[in-house]
Amino acid sequence: MAQQATPVRTARLGRAFGPEPTAVSGVVLLLPGGDETSGRRPAPFLAAASVRALGRRLARAGRPDGLAAHVVHYRYRGWNGSEARLARDAEWAADSAVERYGDVPLCLVGVGMGGRAALRAAGHAAVNSALAVAPWLPEDGVAAEQEPVRQLAGRRVLVVHGTNDERADPELSFRLTARAKKANRDVCRFEVHGDRHGLHQYRDEVLALAEDFVMGALFGRPFSRPVEDAFAAPPPIGLRMPLASGFGATLRR
Repeated sequence: MAQQATPVRTARLGRAFGPEPTAVSGVVLLLPGGDETSGRRPAPFLAAASVRALGRRLARAGRPDGLAAHVVHYRYRGWNGSEARLARDAEWAADSAVERYGDVPLCLVGVGMGGRAALRAAGHAAVNSALAVAPWLPEDGVAAEQEPVRQLAGRRVLVVHGTNDERADPELSFRLTARAKKANRDVCRFEVHGDRHGLHQYRDEVLALAEDFVMGALFGRPFSRPVEDAFAAPPPIGLRMPLASGFGATLRR
């Protein structure tokens, strides 16, 4: 009896959030969280849960400018060491977006392990910006220092992290952004004081910060004053910028 070939797993883009614009002029690729090590395939609905609110918010805000926002569905749940599978799938998704929409700027937006993927894959030629929310980074000291930052040159980069994150050490994202800032002034980081990994306590503020950054990075809308100040401030000030309660209530449009 002939053996059946094992199906090759492929990443894919989810459906665009909301009605897709007639003319797309910018794309957000949303990268959900994952596991440090796993050979299992993610359950699509559950995997997308961590980025669904971000996707809806960004799609609504960017619709007048022609924004398309898609969740990236990974081949595997795990980063899996040097294979860096989530980052590879993010790069595939960037290629796919270029094939679909042409020469438009891309922003990678990742949560948890997806935040690491967003930062790692930001060197793709079509990517002009990356947003990492509570990014998971390796805790081993050597591995942490070897996490690359060179690919972030020439990109707008924002990291937001809760100071009480129990799953992804916020000090590691501070150290990474400090290294990145030496070669790229367009790097900033916000701290959400007292909040944990899910950033539920300041959910509205985090969503507003994401909107402010992505609309500015992709479409040139003016950044809010706190974001402008964070980019302009030298380390460590611009990398430990507190996210104020009520942020977004009076953002300039």
